[in-house]
Amino acid sequence: MIGYVKGILEEADDQCIIVDNHGIGYRIFVPGSVFSGAIPIGQEVKVYTYLNVKEDAMQLYGFATRDDLRVFKLLLGVNGIGPKAGLGILSALSADDLRFAVLADDAAAIAKAPGIGKKTAQKLILELKDKLDLEDAFEQKLANQAAADTTKTAGDSQLQEAVQALVALGYPNTDALRAVKKVEGAETMDVETLLKAALKKML
Repeated sequence: MIGYVKGILEEADDQCIIVDNHGIGYRIFVPGSVFSGAIPIGQEVKVYTYLNVKEDAMQLYGFATRDDLRVFKLLLGVNGIGPKAGLGILSALSADDLRFAVLADDAAAIAKAPGIGKKTAQKLILELKDKLDLEDAFEQKLANQAAADTTKTAGDSQLQEAVQALVALGYPNTDALRAVKKVEGAETMDVETLLKAALKKML
């Protein structure tokens, strides 16, 4: 019904974002890593969406790329995996990492996702393995890397480097991203200054 939402990012946290499209604020649930470049509030974004209709609610789930959305839909096809669990998996693993985990029978990697036990991870591998191809997985990873390289700006690069540095220091990716987002004027700072400011937010 809604293929994507394009508009101004008004609010963002680890669970959802609000995108203003011509005066309507769309509340969209996203994986924690969906905006790993720490997109500033007020910037235009394009979010590929999946509309989940329940008896008592209609919820939008959003992703930065069509590939993430495609993998999310694959996850929903697994018996016992709902939108919340699918989002949790894509918060813990990128679409590329998930494909390789399935193809490598790496249930332990998938079980790191919140609310996903080893049995569920094994079932997921069993049901998805026939739907994935190793050569396609490599081609998609290369395509995703190329797309990321062409869309990365200097500001995004600094924010990403700061997040990666915090992760290297042992902080969870979600906490690192949240800390960098809290730094005012982050996009104009060099990496070292941004890292110092973000570390203060972690304390």
